[in-house]
Amino acid sequence: MITSTPLLAAAVALLGLGNAPDAPARSGGPGTEPPSRGVRDSRLPVLRPKLALASEKVATPAAGARARAALVDRALGALRTEIGPLSHPDALRMAFGAYYSYQATYPRHVRNPYLYFVDFGLDSDTPRGYVFDMRTLQVVDGPFTVAHGRGSSPYGEAVPTAFSNRPGSNATSLGLYVTQETYTFNGTAWGRHYQSVGLRLAGVSGAFNNKALSRKVVAHGAPYVTPEQAGRSEGCPAMEQERAERLLPLISNGGLVFLFSPYDPTWMRDDPWARGATGRMAAAGR
Repeated sequence: MITSTPLLAAAVALLGLGNAPDAPARSGGPGTEPPSRGVRDSRLPVLRPKLALASEKVATPAAGARARAALVDRALGALRTEIGPLSHPDALRMAFGAYYSYQATYPRHVRNPYLYFVDFGLDSDTPRGYVFDMRTLQVVDGPFTVAHGRGSSPYGEAVPTAFSNRPGSNATSLGLYVTQETYTFNGTAWGRHYQSVGLRLAGVSGAFNNKALSRKVVAHGAPYVTPEQAGRSEGCPAMEQERAERLLPLISNGGLVFLFSPYDPTWMRDDPWARGATGRMAAAGR
């Protein structure tokens, strides 16, 4: 028979053998012992699991798409009644979607609030250009006539249907542009030299217009553009000379330009800034 000793009793208690005494209730006052690991103290806040935090990060793009869609809808509500007939019901939605998508991605590049929009789905005798103030949601000017590249209507058609980013094509390139500086533009029309203001454009719609600077595709004034009709350019969205003197300095150095046409389905589907505006942006925001 083993005689119980204080040392043996302590060992039994340590190993969990026998009947351990009930632990005293904690008051929760100063100097109380913190709860052991694996036991949650009801006084401590519940921590959100890491999986929930990961879900929030995944939801962020959808939240951004919803915010941009709301901005697009607001702009459409404010400006739609100020705009004449367009060639496609999504023309303005794509333009505003591209504006807000680019602004959200590169806010430092968009240094002024102006958007120069042209609907090349309309014919060259129809006023098809606008300048919008996207901060106040007002029409600064428009509609007015705008020239398209002669390579976009090789048989002299009034509505351009062929678009290209290829050097030497003399065609209009669709998509989004960021404006750079103005300069003195020198051109030739009907065998005569003329001078106007020019505005350099950096194409940001990938392969659709990223050669604009090397092709010297610019916005400028031209004598072959009148209030009644527009002639053909070498790919430039040219406007009347007097209007160019007023508008191009205004939209220079960080404004945006959006050239639209429904006659290039590949561009409408794949433009990196505008494609989300028609269906994908709305779907992402649901």
